[in-house]
Amino acid sequence: MTVTDLPRLRRDLLPRPLPRRDQAARARLAEAGARVRPSVLADERLLAVAGALGGVLPGGGIVRGSVVGLTGGTGVTSTGLALAAAATAAGEWVVAVDDDTFGGLAVLEAGIAPDRFALVRRVPPARWATVVAALLDGVGCVLAAPPRALRHGDARRLVARARERDAVLIALGSWPVEAALRLTVEATEWSGPDADGNGWLDGPVRTVRVDGRAAHGTTVRIAG
Repeated sequence: MTVTDLPRLRRDLLPRPLPRRDQAARARLAEAGARVRPSVLADERLLAVAGALGGVLPGGGIVRGSVVGLTGGTGVTSTGLALAAAATAAGEWVVAVDDDTFGGLAVLEAGIAPDRFALVRRVPPARWATVVAALLDGVGCVLAAPPRALRHGDARRLVARARERDAVLIALGSWPVEAALRLTVEATEWSGPDADGNGWLDGPVRTVRVDGRAAHGTTVRIAG
């Protein structure tokens, strides 16, 4: 240490002034807090799902910022659309990424508002994660079937992206990493003509199993 360092050392050893606690300082602090406060309030984080399906979901809906995995046979697409309808009911946009599996009539029957629904067709598997990530940046709900070759790292990044953007990703098919909820369409039943072939074909009725946080393997039968 040299003699010229002594004035600086004395300044460093002097007591620091306490932070201001007057009304103007508190107002500036409150303003800063408002700017960083989440835009979605806690009681608005749940997208309520209508009907029997909503009755077996934790809290009655799906939580913004989460991934829902949906697997099974016949009825997976219609079940996914029923979940996505909760987003348009809340004023959000839904985008489906598919390979010609979504029909306009099915979308309407699920209760999705057509003026807040869009389709992205024929995304190459190598670009799937990139496209879905971009959509999660801009819309409230993305409905998409993951490619078989989806890497775990890409899937985890999409989980993080959905959480950061308070969006919902409904994955139709095998989802390789964690998901807030996992729904399985276990069976789809039809009823109709008698043994002689008389009558109309009615149904279908789907049996859906719900697993995940606060869901303990509950099943529900859904008509339509």
